Amino acid sequence: MTERKQLEVDVLVVGQGLAGTLLTHFLLQAGQSVHVIDDDYPRAATKVAAGIINPVTGRRYVKSWYIDRLLPTAEATYQQLEKQLGIIIYHPQKVLRALFNQREENDWLVRAYDPSYQAYIQTGEKIDIGDYSRYAIPALSYGEVRGGAQVDIGELIGRYRAYLRSTGMISTETFNFQELHIEQNAIDYRGIKAKTIAFCEGAKAKNNPYFSDLPYEGNKGEALIVKITKADFQKILKQGIFIVPLTNGQYWVGSTSNNYHTDDRPTEEGRNYLVGKLSELLTTNFEIIEHRAAIRPTIKDRRPLIGRHPEHPQLYIFNGLGTKGTSLGPYWADQLVKVLTEGHIPDPAADISRFRPRTGK
Repeated sequence: MTERKQLEVDVLVVGQGLAGTLLTHFLLQAGQSVHVIDDDYPRAATKVAAGIINPVTGRRYVKSWYIDRLLPTAEATYQQLEKQLGIIIYHPQKVLRALFNQREENDWLVRAYDPSYQAYIQTGEKIDIGDYSRYAIPALSYGEVRGGAQVDIGELIGRYRAYLRSTGMISTETFNFQELHIEQNAIDYRGIKAKTIAFCEGAKAKNNPYFSDLPYEGNKGEALIVKITKADFQKILKQGIFIVPLTNGQYWVGSTSNNYHTDDRPTEEGRNYLVGKLSELLTTNFEIIEHRAAIRPTIKDRRPLIGRHPEHPQLYIFNGLGTKGTSLGPYWADQLVKVLTEGHIPDPAADISRFRPRTGK
């Protein structure tokens, strides 16, 4: 590999998935100089995910963690990136939630009339399920979540990478830890000298020698991209699986969840599971366009990781966005940049010190 010319920046960012892209965006907004190292791995989780923002989740219909803070930052950030890059990636969509029995209906109504949920759960009106009434097996009833969205994060990552290339701010290569030299107040990596290095490596972080002790789990997910005959679904549907309308007449269908994977490749088992679920749900035909798989960067407590290495204050990590990265990413990237540039104290809810002591300067 040809040695690059000496380059001095404020922050070297390792990884240009959703976490690295958002962190870079906020760093540049804060006036920092940045260079990014990324290997453009084809099965990175960012390139496979649906980009769903869903404010009310789970079997108990609870608000997503920190959602009241996350949503305003997410919407503003993605719209700002749309304007900067000249693309449309943020698509507000309501989320239909299938309710299969009386208990689920009752539980949903309890949430709906809770004042803290009123911004997110529609009440007092008949739910319009659109073409799902014609081309899907109906559930007993449906709830509807407001404030949801689908973000085309694959398009975002690709266009932001093109922007970084055009400005000379990215190198496409695999990061080699043996070439990272930690100095007293800086780091040096193959001709790049930076005050700070921020690792945004996703599932690969478990191999990072400086942060490998953190409780990564790594959840493998598989999904399908399909065309559905006749249907024109306008809302996200959660009915056993997710059906997510995309912008090109196709739909993202998923996903599987596997904590005991051996690799990140699509499997026949995952494909058969999704095809079976979709066949049970739809009353019309569908065509599989693509079968995707990736390892999600999940953490034991399902919260992000931001923070500084306890012995090397030049080293930071931003990881663990997991299945809700589209909503989590903007807020926590902004928080980390404020830590780096304004001296903010990391929120203990996401600081890595919840798993190990935070020391150093």
